[in-house]
Amino acid sequence: MAELAWDFATKEGFRVFKEMPATRTPTRSYHARAGPRSPRTPAGVRSHSTVAAASPSQEAKGGLIISPEGLSPPVRKLYDRLLQFVEQKVYPVEPELQRHQASADRWSPSPLIEDLQEKAKAEGLWNLFLPLETDPEKKYGAGLTNVEYAHLCEVMGTSPYASEIFNCSVPDLGTMEILVRYGTEEQKARWLVPLLEGRIRSCFAMTDRKVASSDASNIEASIQEEDGSYVLNGHKWWTSVEQQGTVCLGPCLCRPGILDPRCKLCVFMGKTDPQAPRHQQQSMILVPVDTPGITVIRPLSVFGLEDPPGGLGEVRFKDVRVPKDNILLGPGRGFEIAQGRLGPARIHNSMKLIGNSERALALMKTRVMSRTAFGKPLVEHSTILADIARSRVDIEQARLLVLKAAHLMDVAGNKAAALEMAMIKMVVPSMAIQVIDRAIQAFGAAGLSSDYPLAQFFGWAQTLRLGDEQMKVAKMELKHRPRLQEPAAPGA
Repeated sequence: MAELAWDFATKEGFRVFKEMPATRTPTRSYHARAGPRSPRTPAGVRSHSTVAAASPSQEAKGGLIISPEGLSPPVRKLYDRLLQFVEQKVYPVEPELQRHQASADRWSPSPLIEDLQEKAKAEGLWNLFLPLETDPEKKYGAGLTNVEYAHLCEVMGTSPYASEIFNCSVPDLGTMEILVRYGTEEQKARWLVPLLEGRIRSCFAMTDRKVASSDASNIEASIQEEDGSYVLNGHKWWTSVEQQGTVCLGPCLCRPGILDPRCKLCVFMGKTDPQAPRHQQQSMILVPVDTPGITVIRPLSVFGLEDPPGGLGEVRFKDVRVPKDNILLGPGRGFEIAQGRLGPARIHNSMKLIGNSERALALMKTRVMSRTAFGKPLVEHSTILADIARSRVDIEQARLLVLKAAHLMDVAGNKAAALEMAMIKMVVPSMAIQVIDRAIQAFGAAGLSSDYPLAQFFGWAQTLRLGDEQMKVAKMELKHRPRLQEPAAPGA
């Protein structure tokens, strides 16, 4: 009976749906606006936004773009070109790139990646990530809003290698955004320009080896002024991937790192004043990786993945001396810098996980149509169909929540979207793990191998889930309890 019901729903139900007129006027708006409540909204009914009414200038920015079809014509063309590039030039070479990562030359950059980067530059698919509010003059990037870039970011997330090809991989995009926002003109000339051109790579040293660095106030690494310079001492690890005030976010989508021969810059976080107020003790400083006193102790792996040629490293900083001009924004402002970078990074990581999930689901559907088990094709088993349906629902729900967070950031600012950012931090990694796990089960043993990107996707999602510890989400929710206890609709 269950199989008959499912068959009816997927065949007859979709047939009826497809015959419905395409020009039918919708009965409700599909836009979740961060603006005033519609006059038609009954009193007491919760609006689609969790922020206060936006200003008229914010409202003019439009509603939530829930699909690529809603993008403006120029951005839609960019999206289509990006999608075509990934499908035609990146997917076909993934096996070769994977073989390079397992070869004796794995700690050297892949010539194929560098060739694809040149092609991406030629097609205008380069440095797409800088948000419009950071670069309003479009001096450094494509000038996209957070929502617009989110849709492109999902496409890049469908391949473990795409982000690097378009110079949109962490930690470099975080380093570049920090330099654009907070760097001096001298710092930009020395580091930002070569990063934007893809000539060098960067790394981020935050997590201390011997303390719980998910609470950044625990960091023991020191930055001390001495004879007109700053002297750095600390024992770091998980250097160097993008970090969001927690531990590392993992490999797979986070190349390059300190082990990459192209890595020339390290962003180091340590304490300049342990006696200052809790969030004014830390500072960030730019450190050339060839400075004496920096020792890479060993490469680290996550779920057995080393992610060459970048990789993650355990690093010791011993009496590392750098000029005072290398400090970012000023002593004691490390938390401020981290928070300024936090919002866009969370959107980027979440949409890449959604891209992982979409690719996993697509591979799963192809697989179950080509395999037979227990006397019939896998696609005809009701449990497989139910898994596919569940994955589709999970992805759609998570995507809408991330796009809403990005939309609120665009129209009301990062602080107004704090609760939504906390929610996607909790929802998206768990969703991706479930979707990718279903795909791996459909593949059987092959899903665990390096023949497909599923194992890499799974490791990335698990690392994000573990790195973004749930305690911060709970604290954020408690802080915003009034927003979670809005009056219910009449009769609810």
